[in-house]
Amino acid sequence: MTLLKVKNVKKTYTTRFGGMQVQALKGVDMEVNEGEYVAIMGESGSGKSTLLNILAALDKPTQGEVLLNGKSLTDISEKEISAFRRKHLGFVFQDFNLLDNFTLKDNIFLPLVLSGEHYEEMERKLFPLARELGIGGILEKYPYEVSGGQKQRCAVARAVITSPSLVLADEPTGALDSKSADELLTLLERVNQTGRTIIMVTHSAKAASFAKRVLFIKDGRVYHQVYKGSKTNEEMYQNISNILTVMATGGVGHEK
Repeated sequence: MTLLKVKNVKKTYTTRFGGMQVQALKGVDMEVNEGEYVAIMGESGSGKSTLLNILAALDKPTQGEVLLNGKSLTDISEKEISAFRRKHLGFVFQDFNLLDNFTLKDNIFLPLVLSGEHYEEMERKLFPLARELGIGGILEKYPYEVSGGQKQRCAVARAVITSPSLVLADEPTGALDSKSADELLTLLERVNQTGRTIIMVTHSAKAASFAKRVLFIKDGRVYHQVYKGSKTNEEMYQNISNILTVMATGGVGHEK
């Protein structure tokens, strides 16, 4: 079942000085099915961050349409947009975005508090999730008392506790050491196996190798995509690396 549909999305920015126009997205078409795990890759300036912001309803396209569960994100009013994000979208950020004066438990509870849920219901949702993510013993600690990997596990918990339609991850391993990054990628893989849909923007071929499909963005368009299928993570990593090399050297492409 198609969860997300992006139809001919274009985004043009006008610079503050000189009034020049920059076309960040030049007509992106893509679909994501329910339960998929999709990585989006591309060089800096390729448009992948702009695309993620549009999928997160943080920005609106200049042209085109984004449909989540059949609802157009471009039709959501500014008044409704925060509530829409809390209900339908979960976010995992590179720098965790945890509040240092809140315990980890309260950070995870935050989207539920904003939605007006009762404390008993929040706890009912949290404890099975905390066990699943391996953070049950640190919930009363503060972000500055735990490691980067533990912070990111809590950020994942905050992202999925509302049972969102879609989890968006922006460079989730970017601030982690290699061991913590590997643990997080394994964790996201498990989260996806529970049926949650994930879209991850990353520069890391290793991170992308955990996804079921990788979309490559170049010059504001979808350049190529590759499906994992029966490939191992190592085989997927090599495939991704080869495509990135072709993109970087201007070789024969697979533009779609």
